[in-house]
Amino acid sequence: MLTRKHSIEGKLHFGDFAGIFDDSDPEAAAKLALIGGDISLVLDNQGVIVGGSGDPEQFPELENWIGRDWVDVVTIESKPKVMELMGAMREGRPQRWRQVNHPGDDADLPVRYALVGFQNSDRCLALGRDMREEGGLQQRFLQAQQALERDYMRLRQAENRYRHLFDTVSEAVLVVEGETFRIREANPAAHRLLKASAGDLQGSKLSGLFARSSRDALIGFLGSAASSSSISPLHIALADESTELTLKATSFRQRGKQYLLVRMLAEERADGAVALPVLSVVERMPDAFVLADSKMVIVTANAEFAELVGAASVDHLLGQSLADYIGRPGIDLELVKGQLAKHGVARNVSTVVGATDGFEGEPVELSAVQTDEENPHLGLVIRPVGRRIRDLPSATNELPRSVEQLTELVGRMSLKDIVRESTDLIERLCIEAALAHTSDNRASAAEILGLSRQSLYSKLHRHGLGNLVSDSD
Repeated sequence: MLTRKHSIEGKLHFGDFAGIFDDSDPEAAAKLALIGGDISLVLDNQGVIVGGSGDPEQFPELENWIGRDWVDVVTIESKPKVMELMGAMREGRPQRWRQVNHPGDDADLPVRYALVGFQNSDRCLALGRDMREEGGLQQRFLQAQQALERDYMRLRQAENRYRHLFDTVSEAVLVVEGETFRIREANPAAHRLLKASAGDLQGSKLSGLFARSSRDALIGFLGSAASSSSISPLHIALADESTELTLKATSFRQRGKQYLLVRMLAEERADGAVALPVLSVVERMPDAFVLADSKMVIVTANAEFAELVGAASVDHLLGQSLADYIGRPGIDLELVKGQLAKHGVARNVSTVVGATDGFEGEPVELSAVQTDEENPHLGLVIRPVGRRIRDLPSATNELPRSVEQLTELVGRMSLKDIVRESTDLIERLCIEAALAHTSDNRASAAEILGLSRQSLYSKLHRHGLGNLVSDSD
Protein backbone atom coordinates (compact mmCIF):
# COMPACT_ATOMS: atom_id res chain seq x y z
CA MET A 1 0.00 0.00 0.00
CA LEU A 2 1.35 3.43 -0.99
CA THR A 3 1.79 5.94 1.83
CA ARG A 4 2.62 9.63 2.08
CA LYS A 5 6.32 8.91 1.66
CA HIS A 6 5.58 8.15 -2.00
CA SER A 7 4.10 11.64 -2.47
CA ILE A 8 5.79 15.01 -3.04
CA GLU A 9 3.29 16.65 -0.67
CA GLY A 10 4.95 18.15 2.42
CA LYS A 11 8.49 17.70 1.12
CA LEU A 12 10.67 20.84 1.19
CA HIS A 13 13.30 22.07 -1.22
CA PHE A 14 16.21 24.30 -0.33
CA GLY A 15 18.19 26.73 -2.39
CA ASP A 16 17.46 28.43 -5.71
CA PHE A 17 16.15 25.99 -8.30
CA ALA A 18 14.99 28.74 -10.65
CA GLY A 19 18.52 29.50 -11.70
CA ILE A 20 18.87 25.94 -12.93
CA PHE A 21 15.60 25.29 -14.73
CA ASP A 22 15.16 28.72 -16.32
CA ASP A 23 18.18 28.13 -18.50
CA SER A 24 17.70 24.37 -19.08
CA ASP A 25 17.32 23.15 -22.64
CA PRO A 26 15.09 20.22 -23.74
CA GLU A 27 18.04 17.83 -23.86
CA ALA A 28 18.90 18.55 -20.23
CA ALA A 29 15.25 18.07 -19.26
CA ALA A 30 15.20 14.70 -21.06
CA LYS A 31 18.34 13.58 -19.23
CA LEU A 32 16.80 14.67 -15.93
CA ALA A 33 13.69 12.67 -16.74
CA LEU A 34 15.76 9.55 -17.54
CA ILE A 35 17.66 9.87 -14.28
CA GLY A 36 14.40 10.33 -12.35
CA GLY A 37 12.81 7.14 -13.72
CA ASP A 38 13.31 4.04 -15.82
CA ILE A 39 10.74 5.30 -18.33
CA SER A 40 9.45 8.81 -19.08
CA LEU A 41 6.28 9.71 -21.00
CA VAL A 42 5.41 13.21 -22.27
CA LEU A 43 1.64 13.69 -22.13
CA ASP A 44 -0.66 16.43 -23.34
CA ASN A 45 -3.67 17.66 -21.36
CA GLN A 46 -5.86 14.94 -22.88
CA GLY A 47 -3.52 12.14 -21.79
CA VAL A 48 -2.13 11.42 -25.24
CA ILE A 49 1.49 10.27 -25.33
CA VAL A 50 3.42 12.75 -27.50
CA GLY A 51 6.91 11.56 -26.57
CA GLY A 52 8.83 9.19 -24.37
CA SER A 53 12.20 7.74 -23.45
CA GLY A 54 13.35 4.42 -21.98
CA ASP A 55 15.47 1.32 -22.51
CA PRO A 56 14.16 -0.43 -25.67
CA GLU A 57 15.17 -3.82 -24.26
CA GLN A 58 13.10 -3.23 -21.13
CA PHE A 59 10.20 -1.45 -22.90
CA PRO A 60 10.17 -2.73 -26.51
CA GLU A 61 6.65 -1.33 -27.23
CA LEU A 62 7.46 2.25 -26.15
CA GLU A 63 7.89 3.50 -29.72
CA ASN A 64 4.45 2.16 -30.68
CA TRP A 65 2.83 4.05 -27.79
CA ILE A 66 3.63 7.47 -29.30
CA GLY A 67 0.42 9.14 -30.48
CA ARG A 68 -1.86 6.83 -28.46
CA ASP A 69 -3.91 7.65 -25.40
CA TRP A 70 -2.13 6.59 -22.16
CA VAL A 71 -5.20 4.65 -21.00
CA ASP A 72 -5.02 2.55 -24.18
CA VAL A 73 -1.55 1.18 -23.44
CA VAL A 74 -2.30 -0.11 -19.93
CA THR A 75 -4.28 -3.12 -18.73
CA ILE A 76 -7.96 -2.77 -17.96
CA GLU A 77 -7.56 -2.75 -14.17
CA SER A 78 -4.98 0.09 -14.48
CA LYS A 79 -7.18 2.45 -16.50
CA PRO A 80 -8.87 4.00 -13.40
CA LYS A 81 -5.44 4.70 -11.90
CA VAL A 82 -4.30 6.52 -15.05
CA MET A 83 -7.51 8.60 -15.10
CA GLU A 84 -7.02 9.44 -11.40
CA LEU A 85 -3.43 10.57 -12.04
CA MET A 86 -4.52 12.78 -14.97
CA GLY A 87 -7.42 14.26 -12.95
CA ALA A 88 -5.16 15.13 -10.03
CA MET A 89 -2.73 16.74 -12.48
CA ARG A 90 -5.42 18.94 -14.05
CA GLU A 91 -6.80 20.00 -10.65
CA GLY A 92 -3.36 20.70 -9.21
CA ARG A 93 -3.74 18.17 -6.39
CA PRO A 94 -0.62 16.57 -4.84
CA GLN A 95 0.72 13.64 -6.80
CA ARG A 96 1.26 10.15 -5.41
CA TRP A 97 3.02 7.23 -7.01
CA ARG A 98 0.58 4.75 -8.54
CA GLN A 99 1.43 1.39 -10.03
CA VAL A 100 -0.03 0.57 -13.43
CA ASN A 101 0.56 -2.43 -15.67
CA HIS A 102 1.39 -2.36 -19.36
CA PRO A 103 0.41 -5.47 -21.35
CA GLY A 104 3.39 -7.54 -22.55
CA ASP A 105 3.96 -10.62 -24.68
CA ASP A 106 4.85 -12.94 -21.80
CA ALA A 107 3.62 -11.03 -18.75
CA ASP A 108 2.39 -7.60 -17.73
CA LEU A 109 5.02 -4.86 -17.16
CA PRO A 110 4.45 -3.22 -13.75
CA VAL A 111 5.52 0.45 -13.62
CA ARG A 112 5.03 2.95 -10.78
CA TYR A 113 4.22 6.44 -12.16
CA ALA A 114 4.06 9.99 -10.86
CA LEU A 115 3.12 13.02 -12.97
CA VAL A 116 5.04 16.28 -13.03
CA GLY A 117 3.38 19.36 -14.55
CA PHE A 118 5.05 22.46 -15.99
CA GLN A 119 3.81 26.05 -15.59
CA ASN A 120 2.59 27.78 -18.73
CA SER A 121 2.66 24.45 -20.59
CA ASP A 122 -0.09 22.13 -21.80
CA ARG A 123 2.10 19.12 -21.34
CA CYS A 124 3.23 17.06 -18.35
CA LEU A 125 5.83 14.42 -17.68
CA ALA A 126 5.05 10.92 -16.37
CA LEU A 127 8.09 9.49 -14.58
CA GLY A 128 7.96 5.72 -14.21
CA ARG A 129 9.98 3.18 -12.20
CA ASP A 130 10.19 -0.42 -13.41
CA MET A 131 8.76 -2.69 -10.69
CA ARG A 132 9.60 -6.06 -12.25
CA GLU A 133 12.76 -6.61 -10.20
CA GLU A 134 11.03 -5.54 -7.00
CA GLY A 135 8.05 -7.73 -7.91
CA GLY A 136 10.41 -10.68 -8.45
CA LEU A 137 11.98 -10.06 -5.05
CA GLN A 138 8.55 -9.88 -3.45
CA GLN A 139 7.55 -13.11 -5.17
CA ARG A 140 10.70 -14.90 -3.99
CA PHE A 141 10.19 -13.53 -0.49
CA LEU A 142 6.60 -14.79 -0.52
CA GLN A 143 7.71 -18.21 -1.76
CA ALA A 144 10.42 -18.38 0.91
CA GLN A 145 7.92 -17.39 3.58
CA GLN A 146 5.47 -20.03 2.39
CA ALA A 147 8.27 -22.65 2.34
CA LEU A 148 9.23 -21.71 5.91
CA GLU A 149 5.63 -22.00 7.00
CA ARG A 150 5.34 -25.43 5.35
CA ASP A 151 8.60 -26.58 6.98
CA TYR A 152 7.43 -25.25 10.34
CA MET A 153 4.12 -27.10 9.95
CA ARG A 154 5.92 -30.35 9.01
CA LEU A 155 8.26 -29.88 11.97
CA ARG A 156 5.34 -29.37 14.34
CA GLN A 157 3.58 -32.44 12.94
CA ALA A 158 6.75 -34.54 13.25
CA GLU A 159 7.28 -33.26 16.79
CA ASN A 160 3.71 -34.21 17.69
CA ARG A 161 4.16 -37.69 16.21
CA TYR A 162 7.44 -38.29 18.04
CA ARG A 163 6.04 -36.88 21.26
CA HIS A 164 3.09 -39.24 20.97
CA LEU A 165 5.46 -42.15 20.27
CA PHE A 166 7.70 -41.14 23.19
CA ASP A 167 4.75 -41.04 25.57
CA THR A 168 3.02 -44.23 24.42
CA VAL A 169 5.94 -46.61 23.76
CA SER A 170 6.09 -49.46 26.27
CA GLU A 171 9.88 -49.25 26.62
CA ALA A 172 11.22 -46.96 29.33
CA VAL A 173 13.17 -44.09 27.70
CA LEU A 174 15.15 -41.22 29.22
CA VAL A 175 16.74 -38.19 27.53
CA VAL A 176 19.90 -37.37 29.52
CA GLU A 177 22.21 -34.37 29.19
CA GLY A 178 25.63 -35.47 27.95
CA GLU A 179 27.67 -33.19 30.23
CA THR A 180 25.86 -33.38 33.57
CA PHE A 181 24.04 -36.73 33.13
CA ARG A 182 20.86 -35.08 34.41
CA ILE A 183 17.53 -36.37 33.14
CA ARG A 184 16.01 -33.92 30.68
CA GLU A 185 12.91 -35.91 29.79
CA ALA A 186 11.34 -39.24 30.82
CA ASN A 187 8.37 -41.00 29.30
CA PRO A 188 5.50 -42.49 31.37
CA ALA A 189 6.98 -46.01 31.00
CA ALA A 190 10.19 -44.80 32.68
CA HIS A 191 8.19 -43.32 35.56
CA ARG A 192 6.35 -46.61 36.00
CA LEU A 193 9.54 -48.69 35.86
CA LEU A 194 11.33 -46.46 38.37
CA LYS A 195 8.19 -46.10 40.53
CA ALA A 196 8.25 -42.33 40.31
CA SER A 197 5.41 -39.83 40.12
CA ALA A 198 4.83 -37.95 36.90
CA GLY A 199 7.44 -35.20 36.47
CA ASP A 200 9.63 -36.30 39.39
CA LEU A 201 12.47 -37.58 37.20
CA GLN A 202 13.14 -34.37 35.24
CA GLY A 203 16.23 -32.58 36.50
CA SER A 204 17.46 -35.40 38.74
CA LYS A 205 20.84 -37.12 38.37
CA LEU A 206 20.67 -40.43 36.54
CA SER A 207 23.33 -41.98 38.79
CA GLY A 208 21.17 -41.34 41.85
CA LEU A 209 18.63 -43.92 40.66
CA PHE A 210 21.06 -46.84 40.86
CA ALA A 211 23.02 -48.69 43.52
CA ARG A 212 26.05 -46.80 44.85
CA SER A 213 28.38 -49.71 44.06
CA SER A 214 27.38 -49.57 40.36
CA ARG A 215 27.64 -45.83 39.81
CA ASP A 216 31.25 -45.88 38.57
CA ALA A 217 30.30 -48.48 35.96
CA LEU A 218 27.28 -46.35 34.99
CA ILE A 219 29.39 -43.19 34.54
CA GLY A 220 31.87 -45.15 32.42
CA PHE A 221 29.02 -46.58 30.35
CA LEU A 222 27.48 -43.13 29.71
CA GLY A 223 30.87 -41.65 28.86
CA SER A 224 31.54 -44.42 26.34
CA ALA A 225 28.08 -43.97 24.81
CA ALA A 226 28.73 -40.24 24.40
CA SER A 227 31.92 -40.87 22.41
CA SER A 228 31.10 -44.10 20.55
CA SER A 229 28.21 -45.23 18.37
CA SER A 230 28.55 -48.88 19.37
CA ILE A 231 28.65 -50.01 22.99
CA SER A 232 27.40 -53.16 24.69
CA PRO A 233 24.40 -52.89 27.07
CA LEU A 234 24.99 -52.40 30.80
CA HIS A 235 23.34 -54.61 33.43
CA ILE A 236 22.82 -52.63 36.63
CA ALA A 237 20.68 -52.75 39.78
CA LEU A 238 18.43 -49.94 41.04
CA ALA A 239 19.24 -48.10 44.26
CA ASP A 240 17.01 -50.37 46.36
CA GLU A 241 18.51 -53.43 44.60
CA SER A 242 14.99 -54.77 44.00
CA THR A 243 15.26 -54.76 40.22
CA GLU A 244 18.06 -55.24 37.70
CA LEU A 245 17.89 -53.23 34.50
CA THR A 246 19.56 -53.51 31.11
CA LEU A 247 20.60 -50.07 29.84
CA LYS A 248 21.25 -49.18 26.20
CA ALA A 249 22.37 -45.68 25.22
CA THR A 250 22.88 -43.75 22.00
CA SER A 251 24.21 -40.21 21.59
CA PHE A 252 22.72 -37.33 19.58
CA ARG A 253 23.21 -33.56 19.34
CA GLN A 254 20.59 -30.82 19.45
CA ARG A 255 21.27 -27.07 19.24
CA GLY A 256 24.96 -27.59 19.87
CA LYS A 257 24.50 -29.72 23.01
CA GLN A 258 25.01 -33.44 23.38
CA TYR A 259 22.32 -35.71 24.77
CA LEU A 260 21.97 -39.43 25.44
CA LEU A 261 18.90 -41.48 24.65
CA VAL A 262 18.86 -44.13 27.37
CA ARG A 263 16.55 -47.14 27.04
CA MET A 264 15.87 -49.28 30.10
CA LEU A 265 14.58 -52.85 30.18
CA ALA A 266 13.81 -54.78 33.36
CA GLU A 267 15.50 -58.17 33.52
CA GLU A 268 13.06 -61.08 33.23
CA ARG A 269 14.04 -63.46 36.01
CA ALA A 270 12.65 -66.94 36.38
CA ASP A 271 13.20 -67.30 40.13
CA GLY A 272 14.12 -63.75 41.05
CA ALA A 273 17.77 -64.62 41.76
CA VAL A 274 19.67 -66.16 38.82
CA ALA A 275 18.86 -64.16 35.66
CA LEU A 276 21.54 -61.51 36.11
CA PRO A 277 24.34 -63.98 37.09
CA VAL A 278 23.49 -66.19 34.10
CA LEU A 279 23.72 -63.23 31.72
CA SER A 280 26.96 -62.15 33.33
CA VAL A 281 28.44 -65.65 32.91
CA VAL A 282 27.40 -65.84 29.25
CA GLU A 283 28.93 -62.41 28.62
CA ARG A 284 32.25 -63.49 30.15
CA MET A 285 32.47 -66.90 28.46
CA PRO A 286 35.81 -67.46 26.66
CA ASP A 287 33.93 -69.18 23.83
CA ALA A 288 31.58 -67.42 21.46
CA PHE A 289 27.90 -67.78 22.35
CA VAL A 290 24.86 -66.84 20.27
CA LEU A 291 21.13 -67.29 20.85
CA ALA A 292 18.86 -67.51 17.79
CA ASP A 293 15.13 -68.01 17.29
CA SER A 294 13.48 -70.78 15.30
CA LYS A 295 14.11 -68.85 12.05
CA MET A 296 17.86 -68.66 12.77
CA VAL A 297 17.65 -64.90 13.53
CA ILE A 298 20.11 -63.67 16.16
CA VAL A 299 18.40 -62.69 19.43
CA THR A 300 21.49 -62.05 21.54
CA ALA A 301 25.18 -62.89 21.64
CA ASN A 302 28.26 -62.23 23.73
CA ALA A 303 31.27 -60.08 22.90
CA GLU A 304 33.37 -63.11 21.90
CA PHE A 305 30.93 -63.95 19.10
CA ALA A 306 30.95 -60.34 17.86
CA GLU A 307 34.76 -60.45 17.78
CA LEU A 308 34.77 -63.84 16.05
CA VAL A 309 32.57 -62.67 13.17
CA GLY A 310 34.19 -59.22 12.97
CA ALA A 311 31.15 -57.17 14.07
CA ALA A 312 31.59 -53.73 15.65
CA SER A 313 29.33 -54.64 18.58
CA VAL A 314 26.65 -57.08 19.65
CA ASP A 315 23.95 -54.50 18.87
CA HIS A 316 24.89 -54.64 15.17
CA LEU A 317 24.18 -58.40 15.12
CA LEU A 318 20.71 -58.35 16.65
CA GLY A 319 18.01 -59.19 14.11
CA GLN A 320 20.51 -60.50 11.55
CA SER A 321 20.34 -63.99 10.06
CA LEU A 322 22.76 -66.46 11.67
CA ALA A 323 23.45 -67.92 8.22
CA ASP A 324 25.12 -64.63 7.21
CA TYR A 325 27.94 -65.36 9.67
CA ILE A 326 28.16 -69.14 10.23
CA GLY A 327 28.52 -72.06 7.83
CA ARG A 328 28.44 -72.65 4.12
CA PRO A 329 25.09 -71.74 2.51
CA GLY A 330 22.51 -74.48 2.79
CA ILE A 331 24.89 -77.03 4.37
CA ASP A 332 26.16 -76.60 7.92
CA LEU A 333 23.24 -74.92 9.67
CA GLU A 334 20.80 -77.31 8.00
CA LEU A 335 22.91 -80.18 9.36
CA VAL A 336 22.77 -78.61 12.83
CA LYS A 337 19.01 -78.15 12.62
CA GLY A 338 18.61 -81.77 11.50
CA GLN A 339 20.63 -83.05 14.48
CA LEU A 340 18.70 -80.81 16.87
CA ALA A 341 15.36 -81.99 15.51
CA LYS A 342 16.43 -85.63 15.89
CA HIS A 343 18.47 -85.61 19.09
CA GLY A 344 17.84 -82.17 20.65
CA VAL A 345 21.57 -81.53 20.69
CA ALA A 346 24.44 -81.18 18.20
CA ARG A 347 28.02 -81.79 19.34
CA ASN A 348 31.35 -80.75 17.84
CA VAL A 349 30.06 -79.86 14.37
CA SER A 350 32.86 -78.58 12.13
CA THR A 351 31.94 -75.51 10.12
CA VAL A 352 33.33 -72.07 9.21
CA VAL A 353 32.65 -68.41 9.96
CA GLY A 354 33.03 -65.52 7.53
CA ALA A 355 32.80 -67.58 4.34
CA THR A 356 32.52 -65.48 1.15
CA ASP A 357 32.80 -66.14 -2.58
CA GLY A 358 36.57 -65.67 -2.46
CA PHE A 359 37.25 -66.94 1.08
CA GLU A 360 36.42 -70.37 2.49
CA GLY A 361 36.08 -68.97 5.99
CA GLU A 362 37.81 -69.64 9.30
CA PRO A 363 37.27 -73.21 10.58
CA VAL A 364 35.34 -73.46 13.85
CA GLU A 365 33.60 -76.14 15.87
CA LEU A 366 30.17 -75.62 17.40
CA SER A 367 27.80 -77.35 19.76
CA ALA A 368 24.12 -76.47 19.96
CA VAL A 369 20.96 -77.12 21.97
CA GLN A 370 17.38 -75.99 21.55
CA THR A 371 14.51 -75.26 23.91
CA ASP A 372 11.35 -77.36 24.21
CA GLU A 373 8.87 -74.74 23.04
CA GLU A 374 6.65 -74.70 19.97
CA ASN A 375 9.01 -72.23 18.27
CA PRO A 376 12.28 -73.25 19.92
CA HIS A 377 15.28 -71.01 20.49
CA LEU A 378 18.76 -72.27 19.66
CA GLY A 379 21.85 -71.73 21.77
CA LEU A 380 25.22 -72.24 20.06
CA VAL A 381 28.72 -72.33 21.55
CA ILE A 382 31.45 -71.79 18.95
CA ARG A 383 35.21 -72.37 19.23
CA PRO A 384 37.87 -71.59 16.59
CA VAL A 385 39.88 -74.71 15.76
CA GLY A 386 42.61 -75.89 13.32
CA ARG A 387 42.19 -78.90 11.10
CA ARG A 388 41.02 -81.76 13.30
CA ILE A 389 42.26 -84.56 11.11
CA ARG A 390 45.60 -85.88 12.40
CA ASP A 391 48.65 -86.68 10.32
CA LEU A 392 48.00 -90.09 8.92
CA PRO A 393 50.79 -92.76 9.01
CA SER A 394 52.20 -93.99 5.75
CA ALA A 395 52.62 -97.66 6.65
CA THR A 396 50.17 -100.01 4.99
CA ASN A 397 49.52 -101.92 8.21
CA GLU A 398 48.19 -98.67 9.78
CA LEU A 399 45.34 -98.33 7.24
CA PRO A 400 42.53 -99.60 9.53
CA ARG A 401 43.52 -97.03 12.14
CA SER A 402 43.38 -94.22 9.57
CA VAL A 403 39.97 -95.31 8.34
CA GLU A 404 38.86 -95.34 11.95
CA GLN A 405 40.03 -91.77 12.25
CA LEU A 406 37.98 -90.78 9.22
CA THR A 407 34.80 -92.40 10.51
CA GLU A 408 35.18 -90.44 13.72
CA LEU A 409 34.58 -87.27 11.70
CA VAL A 410 30.95 -88.24 10.95
CA GLY A 411 28.76 -85.66 12.63
CA ARG A 412 31.63 -83.23 12.94
CA MET A 413 32.21 -82.57 9.24
CA SER A 414 30.00 -82.65 6.17
CA LEU A 415 30.08 -85.75 3.93
CA LYS A 416 31.72 -83.70 1.18
CA ASP A 417 34.66 -82.82 3.45
CA ILE A 418 34.98 -86.41 4.71
CA VAL A 419 35.06 -87.75 1.13
CA ARG A 420 37.73 -85.20 0.23
CA GLU A 421 39.84 -86.29 3.21
CA SER A 422 39.34 -89.97 2.27
CA THR A 423 40.41 -89.31 -1.32
CA ASP A 424 43.57 -87.54 -0.21
CA LEU A 425 44.37 -90.40 2.20
CA ILE A 426 43.90 -93.14 -0.40
CA GLU A 427 45.89 -91.20 -3.01
CA ARG A 428 48.80 -90.72 -0.63
CA LEU A 429 48.81 -94.39 0.48
CA CYS A 430 48.80 -95.62 -3.14
CA ILE A 431 51.69 -93.33 -4.10
CA GLU A 432 53.70 -94.48 -1.09
CA ALA A 433 52.98 -98.13 -1.94
CA ALA A 434 54.05 -97.61 -5.57
CA LEU A 435 57.29 -95.93 -4.53
CA ALA A 436 58.01 -98.74 -2.08
CA HIS A 437 57.27 -101.37 -4.78
CA THR A 438 59.64 -99.69 -7.29
CA SER A 439 62.40 -98.92 -4.76
CA ASP A 440 61.61 -95.21 -5.05
CA ASN A 441 61.91 -95.22 -8.86
CA ARG A 442 59.50 -92.43 -9.73
CA ALA A 443 59.34 -93.18 -13.43
CA SER A 444 58.30 -96.78 -12.74
CA ALA A 445 55.92 -95.65 -9.99
CA ALA A 446 54.19 -93.26 -12.41
CA GLU A 447 53.87 -96.07 -14.96
CA ILE A 448 52.22 -98.57 -12.58
CA LEU A 449 49.91 -95.84 -11.26
CA GLY A 450 48.90 -94.87 -14.79
CA LEU A 451 50.13 -91.27 -14.35
CA SER A 452 52.46 -89.06 -16.29
CA ARG A 453 55.70 -88.15 -14.58
CA GLN A 454 54.61 -84.51 -14.26
CA SER A 455 51.32 -85.54 -12.60
CA LEU A 456 53.19 -87.77 -10.14
CA TYR A 457 55.66 -85.00 -9.30
CA SER A 458 52.74 -82.61 -8.66
CA LYS A 459 51.03 -85.07 -6.30
CA LEU A 460 54.29 -85.81 -4.48
CA HIS A 461 54.71 -82.09 -3.88
CA ARG A 462 51.08 -81.69 -2.71
CA HIS A 463 51.35 -84.52 -0.20
CA GLY A 464 54.78 -83.45 1.03
CA LEU A 465 56.48 -86.62 -0.23
CA GLY A 466 59.06 -84.94 -2.46
CA ASN A 467 59.76 -81.96 -4.66
CA LEU A 468 59.18 -81.23 -8.32
CA VAL A 469 62.73 -82.19 -9.34
CA SER A 470 62.75 -85.68 -10.84
CA ASP A 471 65.29 -88.36 -10.05
CA SER A 472 67.77 -89.47 -12.66
CA ASP A 473 66.14 -92.66 -13.84
